Amino acid sequence: MNGEPALTYVYAVAAVAPPLPALLSGIRGVEDAPVALLAPREAAPGAPAFVAGRVPAAHWSEEALRTRFEDLAWLEETARAHHHVVEALTAHTTVLPLRIATLYRDDDRALAALREQRSAFAERLALLAGHTEYGVKAYVAPDPETPGPGTGAAPGEAAAPAGAAPSSPGKAYLQARRAQHHAREDRYRQAGRAAERIAATAGRYATRAVRHPVQTGPLSRGERGERGENVLNDAYLVPDDLADAFRTAVLRAVEDLPGVRVEVTGPWAPYSFATPTAPPAAPADSPGPRP
Repeated sequence: MNGEPALTYVYAVAAVAPPLPALLSGIRGVEDAPVALLAPREAAPGAPAFVAGRVPAAHWSEEALRTRFEDLAWLEETARAHHHVVEALTAHTTVLPLRIATLYRDDDRALAALREQRSAFAERLALLAGHTEYGVKAYVAPDPETPGPGTGAAPGEAAAPAGAAPSSPGKAYLQARRAQHHAREDRYRQAGRAAERIAATAGRYATRAVRHPVQTGPLSRGERGERGENVLNDAYLVPDDLADAFRTAVLRAVEDLPGVRVEVTGPWAPYSFATPTAPPAAPADSPGPRP
């Protein structure tokens, strides 16, 4: 770093293995800095090690980060660089991803922390070995626009038969609102069924599950950019040899539910399982109407 003060930036924990140093030699992370394996000298093959790099202390001090974390462009660039390192490792070994800006004053401090948490890291690596994270998201269709007074039949209702007395504008509007409300309730009932079926089906394949908050705004659109309200946002840790069966079974479990769209995404690095989680249990609260 040209002699300027630097901090140790840690991306992930990985098991010590002969191919890793050569693999990491071609990877650059945040600040376009080189990445290397950081392990105690006594570490045996399979023991936990940090994957780390050095970053300028002036850019990563506590004071500097308070400002930089408000810069969305910087945050996105940093997240991409961090993920690039984790993703490159995931293709070759079991990885325990760490959060963005996991920093230590120097390599000695980082190694001390690694030694202190060696047992916990080893246990988590053993849990993640041979597994990959998959996401399951469920969406309900957006509400149709309510016709204004005098625009005729409500959504889903047949037009008045010929010769029948037309409804007043106010009555037609109220009918449209009622139909919209009933349709929305029906979609959420279907979403609740989908959540129950997904949890029951995924539990037959996954070893761990995490329920994340639903997404809103631009993040709520699916992979294909389709409109809809995200009502379920789960992550599952799936054995690699069951991944295809997991994806097929989850999609098949909800294919007969109208008004609900389900996406299975992945494989991902196991960010959702970097800290201890409970094993799959009974389905969590089903999604319901939101104001």
